[in-house]
Amino acid sequence: MGKHTHYRTVFLSDIHLGDTDCKAEYLLDFLDHCRIDTLYLIGDIIDMWALSRQFSWPDAHNQLLHRFLQMPAKGTRVIYLPGNHDEPAQRYDGMAFGDIEIHREYIHTTENGQKLLILHGDQFDQEVCFGPLHHWVGDKAYKLLMFTNRWYNRYRVWRGHDYWSLAGYVKSRVKGAANAINRYREIGCRHAASRGLDGIVCGHIHHPEITSLGGVLYCNDGDWVENCSALTEDRHGNLRLVYWTGVRVPVDSDAGMRGARIHTLPGMGVRAA
Repeated sequence: MGKHTHYRTVFLSDIHLGDTDCKAEYLLDFLDHCRIDTLYLIGDIIDMWALSRQFSWPDAHNQLLHRFLQMPAKGTRVIYLPGNHDEPAQRYDGMAFGDIEIHREYIHTTENGQKLLILHGDQFDQEVCFGPLHHWVGDKAYKLLMFTNRWYNRYRVWRGHDYWSLAGYVKSRVKGAANAINRYREIGCRHAASRGLDGIVCGHIHHPEITSLGGVLYCNDGDWVENCSALTEDRHGNLRLVYWTGVRVPVDSDAGMRGARIHTLPGMGVRAA
Protein backbone atom coordinates (compact mmCIF):
# COMPACT_ATOMS: atom_id res chain seq x y z
CA MET A 1 0.00 0.00 0.00
CA GLY A 2 1.20 3.54 -0.71
CA LYS A 3 1.69 6.28 1.84
CA HIS A 4 -1.18 7.21 4.13
CA THR A 5 -2.62 10.70 4.42
CA HIS A 6 -1.66 11.96 7.88
CA TYR A 7 -4.36 13.76 9.87
CA ARG A 8 -3.85 15.44 13.21
CA THR A 9 -7.56 14.84 13.92
CA VAL A 10 -10.48 13.04 12.29
CA PHE A 11 -14.09 13.57 13.37
CA LEU A 12 -16.63 10.85 12.54
CA SER A 13 -20.25 10.43 13.58
CA ASP A 14 -23.49 8.70 12.64
CA ILE A 15 -21.91 5.50 11.41
CA HIS A 16 -24.94 3.47 12.55
CA LEU A 17 -23.35 0.03 12.81
CA GLY A 18 -26.18 -2.48 12.83
CA ASP A 19 -28.31 -0.49 10.40
CA THR A 20 -28.95 -1.73 6.87
CA ASP A 21 -27.79 1.55 5.35
CA CYS A 22 -24.43 1.75 7.17
CA LYS A 23 -21.56 2.15 4.67
CA ALA A 24 -18.99 0.30 6.81
CA GLU A 25 -16.99 -0.87 3.79
CA TYR A 26 -16.43 2.71 2.64
CA LEU A 27 -15.33 3.83 6.10
CA LEU A 28 -12.94 0.88 6.42
CA ASP A 29 -11.42 1.90 3.10
CA PHE A 30 -11.06 5.51 4.26
CA LEU A 31 -9.27 4.36 7.42
CA ASP A 32 -6.98 2.16 5.30
CA HIS A 33 -5.79 5.31 3.53
CA CYS A 34 -5.00 7.52 6.50
CA ARG A 35 -2.96 7.84 9.68
CA ILE A 36 -4.70 9.59 12.56
CA ASP A 37 -3.32 11.14 15.75
CA THR A 38 -6.73 11.73 17.42
CA LEU A 39 -10.06 10.24 16.39
CA TYR A 40 -13.36 11.58 17.68
CA LEU A 41 -16.34 9.21 17.39
CA ILE A 42 -19.17 11.70 17.81
CA GLY A 43 -22.20 9.56 18.48
CA ASP A 44 -24.51 7.07 16.81
CA ILE A 45 -21.60 4.73 16.21
CA ILE A 46 -23.62 1.60 17.03
CA ASP A 47 -27.30 1.97 16.18
CA MET A 48 -29.00 0.30 19.12
CA TRP A 49 -32.39 1.47 17.85
CA ALA A 50 -31.92 -0.43 14.58
CA LEU A 51 -30.57 -3.50 16.38
CA SER A 52 -33.61 -3.56 18.67
CA ARG A 53 -35.90 -3.64 15.63
CA GLN A 54 -33.99 -6.22 13.60
CA PHE A 55 -30.57 -7.65 14.32
CA SER A 56 -28.19 -7.04 11.41
CA TRP A 57 -24.44 -7.29 11.88
CA PRO A 58 -22.52 -7.99 8.63
CA ASP A 59 -18.83 -8.87 8.76
CA ALA A 60 -17.83 -5.34 7.67
CA HIS A 61 -19.58 -3.92 10.75
CA ASN A 62 -17.64 -6.33 12.96
CA GLN A 63 -14.37 -5.41 11.23
CA LEU A 64 -15.01 -1.70 11.70
CA LEU A 65 -15.84 -2.03 15.40
CA HIS A 66 -12.67 -4.06 15.96
CA ARG A 67 -10.68 -1.45 14.02
CA PHE A 68 -11.84 1.27 16.42
CA LEU A 69 -10.98 -0.88 19.44
CA GLN A 70 -7.50 -1.61 18.10
CA MET A 71 -6.58 1.94 17.09
CA PRO A 72 -5.34 3.13 20.54
CA ALA A 73 -2.77 0.31 20.60
CA LYS A 74 -1.48 1.59 17.25
CA GLY A 75 -0.98 5.16 18.44
CA THR A 76 -4.36 6.84 17.82
CA ARG A 77 -6.10 8.55 20.71
CA VAL A 78 -9.80 7.64 20.46
CA ILE A 79 -12.49 9.75 22.14
CA TYR A 80 -16.09 8.52 22.00
CA LEU A 81 -19.04 10.88 22.55
CA PRO A 82 -22.29 8.83 22.60
CA GLY A 83 -25.37 10.14 20.82
CA ASN A 84 -29.04 9.25 20.94
CA HIS A 85 -28.85 5.95 19.03
CA ASP A 86 -26.12 4.72 21.40
CA GLU A 87 -27.61 6.49 24.42
CA PRO A 88 -26.84 3.74 27.02
CA ALA A 89 -23.14 4.61 26.70
CA GLN A 90 -23.87 8.16 27.93
CA ARG A 91 -23.95 6.90 31.54
CA TYR A 92 -20.20 6.25 31.29
CA ASP A 93 -19.36 9.93 30.75
CA GLY A 94 -15.85 10.61 32.05
CA MET A 95 -14.88 6.94 32.10
CA ALA A 96 -12.99 4.74 29.65
CA PHE A 97 -13.67 1.52 27.79
CA GLY A 98 -10.21 0.01 27.62
CA ASP A 99 -8.12 2.76 26.04
CA ILE A 100 -11.13 4.58 24.55
CA GLU A 101 -12.20 7.69 26.46
CA ILE A 102 -15.94 8.35 26.85
CA HIS A 103 -17.35 11.88 27.15
CA ARG A 104 -20.76 13.42 26.59
CA GLU A 105 -19.02 16.53 25.25
CA TYR A 106 -15.42 17.67 24.89
CA ILE A 107 -13.41 20.77 23.97
CA HIS A 108 -10.88 20.28 21.18
CA THR A 109 -8.08 22.75 20.50
CA THR A 110 -6.88 22.83 16.91
CA GLU A 111 -3.21 23.22 16.01
CA ASN A 112 -3.81 26.90 15.26
CA GLY A 113 -5.47 27.50 18.64
CA GLN A 114 -9.20 27.42 17.91
CA LYS A 115 -11.27 25.94 20.73
CA LEU A 116 -14.15 23.84 19.44
CA LEU A 117 -17.03 22.26 21.34
CA ILE A 118 -17.43 18.59 20.36
CA LEU A 119 -20.78 16.87 20.91
CA HIS A 120 -23.22 14.68 19.01
CA GLY A 121 -26.01 17.25 18.78
CA ASP A 122 -29.04 15.43 20.15
CA GLN A 123 -28.72 17.87 23.06
CA PHE A 124 -30.48 20.42 20.84
CA ASP A 125 -33.48 18.27 19.86
CA GLN A 126 -36.00 20.01 22.10
CA GLU A 127 -35.10 23.40 20.62
CA VAL A 128 -35.10 22.21 16.99
CA CYS A 129 -38.00 19.77 16.66
CA PHE A 130 -41.46 20.79 15.47
CA GLY A 131 -43.43 18.46 17.74
CA PRO A 132 -44.35 14.74 17.97
CA LEU A 133 -46.51 14.63 14.82
CA HIS A 134 -43.85 16.30 12.69
CA HIS A 135 -41.23 13.92 14.10
CA TRP A 136 -43.37 10.85 13.33
CA VAL A 137 -44.09 11.95 9.77
CA GLY A 138 -40.43 12.84 9.27
CA ASP A 139 -39.28 9.45 10.54
CA LYS A 140 -41.59 7.58 8.17
CA ALA A 141 -40.54 9.75 5.22
CA TYR A 142 -36.86 9.30 6.08
CA LYS A 143 -37.15 5.50 6.13
CA LEU A 144 -38.78 5.58 2.70
CA LEU A 145 -36.09 7.95 1.43
CA MET A 146 -33.29 5.70 2.68
CA PHE A 147 -34.97 2.65 1.15
CA THR A 148 -35.06 4.46 -2.20
CA ASN A 149 -31.46 5.64 -1.72
CA ARG A 150 -30.32 2.05 -1.08
CA TRP A 151 -31.83 0.59 -4.22
CA TYR A 152 -30.88 3.58 -6.38
CA ASN A 153 -27.23 3.12 -5.42
CA ARG A 154 -27.33 -0.61 -6.02
CA TYR A 155 -28.38 0.29 -9.55
CA ARG A 156 -25.51 2.83 -9.80
CA VAL A 157 -22.95 0.26 -8.67
CA TRP A 158 -24.38 -2.23 -11.18
CA ARG A 159 -23.83 0.40 -13.87
CA GLY A 160 -20.23 0.93 -12.71
CA HIS A 161 -20.72 4.29 -10.94
CA ASP A 162 -19.64 5.44 -7.46
CA TYR A 163 -22.07 5.94 -4.61
CA TRP A 164 -24.10 9.17 -4.73
CA SER A 165 -26.40 10.35 -1.94
CA LEU A 166 -29.86 10.61 -3.41
CA ALA A 167 -31.13 11.05 0.16
CA GLY A 168 -28.88 14.05 0.75
CA TYR A 169 -29.92 15.59 -2.57
CA VAL A 170 -33.63 15.26 -1.79
CA LYS A 171 -33.27 16.53 1.80
CA SER A 172 -31.43 19.64 0.63
CA ARG A 173 -34.46 20.56 -1.47
CA VAL A 174 -37.19 19.96 1.11
CA LYS A 175 -38.13 23.23 2.81
CA GLY A 176 -38.96 21.70 6.20
CA ALA A 177 -35.64 19.86 6.32
CA ALA A 178 -33.73 23.00 5.34
CA ASN A 179 -35.47 24.98 8.08
CA ALA A 180 -34.57 22.34 10.68
CA ILE A 181 -30.93 22.33 9.54
CA ASN A 182 -30.79 26.13 9.78
CA ARG A 183 -32.24 26.11 13.29
CA TYR A 184 -29.87 23.36 14.38
CA ARG A 185 -26.87 25.31 13.04
CA GLU A 186 -27.98 28.51 14.78
CA ILE A 187 -28.57 26.76 18.12
CA GLY A 188 -25.23 24.97 17.97
CA CYS A 189 -23.31 28.17 17.24
CA ARG A 190 -25.18 30.05 19.94
CA HIS A 191 -24.35 27.30 22.42
CA ALA A 192 -20.64 27.41 21.56
CA ALA A 193 -20.54 31.23 21.69
CA SER A 194 -22.21 31.28 25.11
CA ARG A 195 -19.28 29.28 26.43
CA GLY A 196 -16.69 31.58 24.90
CA LEU A 197 -15.58 29.02 22.30
CA ASP A 198 -14.57 29.58 18.69
CA GLY A 199 -16.86 26.99 17.20
CA ILE A 200 -18.62 23.66 17.34
CA VAL A 201 -18.20 20.22 15.74
CA CYS A 202 -21.25 17.96 15.74
CA GLY A 203 -23.17 15.35 13.78
CA HIS A 204 -26.71 14.03 14.35
CA ILE A 205 -28.55 15.58 11.39
CA HIS A 206 -26.61 13.85 8.57
CA HIS A 207 -25.80 17.13 6.86
CA PRO A 208 -22.03 17.69 6.42
CA GLU A 209 -21.04 21.34 6.41
CA ILE A 210 -18.31 23.82 7.29
CA THR A 211 -19.49 27.39 7.62
CA SER A 212 -19.33 30.44 9.87
CA LEU A 213 -22.29 32.03 11.61
CA GLY A 214 -21.88 35.28 13.52
CA GLY A 215 -18.16 34.73 13.79
CA VAL A 216 -18.61 31.20 15.19
CA LEU A 217 -17.26 28.24 13.22
CA TYR A 218 -19.84 25.52 12.56
CA CYS A 219 -18.67 22.08 11.44
CA ASN A 220 -20.91 19.09 10.93
CA ASP A 221 -18.98 15.95 10.04
CA GLY A 222 -21.97 14.30 8.34
CA ASP A 223 -22.55 10.56 8.43
CA TRP A 224 -21.84 7.13 6.94
CA VAL A 225 -25.35 6.17 5.88
CA GLU A 226 -26.08 8.98 3.40
CA ASN A 227 -22.98 11.07 2.70
CA CYS A 228 -19.90 9.00 3.66
CA SER A 229 -18.19 12.08 5.05
CA ALA A 230 -15.49 12.88 7.61
CA LEU A 231 -14.23 16.15 9.04
CA THR A 232 -10.43 16.26 9.11
CA GLU A 233 -7.78 18.50 10.62
CA ASP A 234 -4.28 18.58 9.15
CA ARG A 235 -1.03 19.35 11.01
CA HIS A 236 -1.54 23.11 10.47
CA GLY A 237 -5.04 23.16 11.99
CA ASN A 238 -6.89 23.45 8.66
CA LEU A 239 -10.31 21.75 8.63
CA ARG A 240 -11.72 19.94 5.62
CA LEU A 241 -14.70 17.76 4.80
CA VAL A 242 -13.78 14.59 2.94
CA TYR A 243 -16.45 12.61 1.10
CA TRP A 244 -15.33 9.00 0.65
CA THR A 245 -17.93 7.68 -1.74
CA GLY A 246 -16.34 4.49 -3.00
CA VAL A 247 -13.67 1.89 -2.40
CA ARG A 248 -10.31 3.24 -3.52
CA VAL A 249 -7.19 1.57 -4.86
CA PRO A 250 -3.92 2.06 -2.92
CA VAL A 251 -2.02 5.10 -4.20
CA ASP A 252 0.53 7.53 -2.76
CA SER A 253 0.04 10.43 -0.32
CA ASP A 254 -2.99 12.72 -0.79
CA ALA A 255 -3.77 10.93 -4.05
CA GLY A 256 -5.09 8.23 -1.71
CA MET A 257 -8.29 10.26 -1.78
CA ARG A 258 -8.68 9.85 -5.54
CA GLY A 259 -12.34 10.11 -6.38
CA ALA A 260 -13.14 11.66 -3.02
CA ARG A 261 -14.41 15.23 -2.80
CA ILE A 262 -12.92 17.76 -0.39
CA HIS A 263 -14.79 20.84 0.85
CA THR A 264 -13.10 23.68 2.70
CA LEU A 265 -14.01 27.07 4.14
CA PRO A 266 -11.46 29.87 3.67
CA GLY A 267 -10.75 32.01 6.71
CA MET A 268 -10.99 31.36 10.44
CA GLY A 269 -7.91 29.15 10.22
CA VAL A 270 -9.40 26.99 7.46
CA ARG A 271 -7.29 27.03 4.34
CA ALA A 272 -8.85 26.41 0.95
CA ALA A 273 -7.45 23.50 -1.00
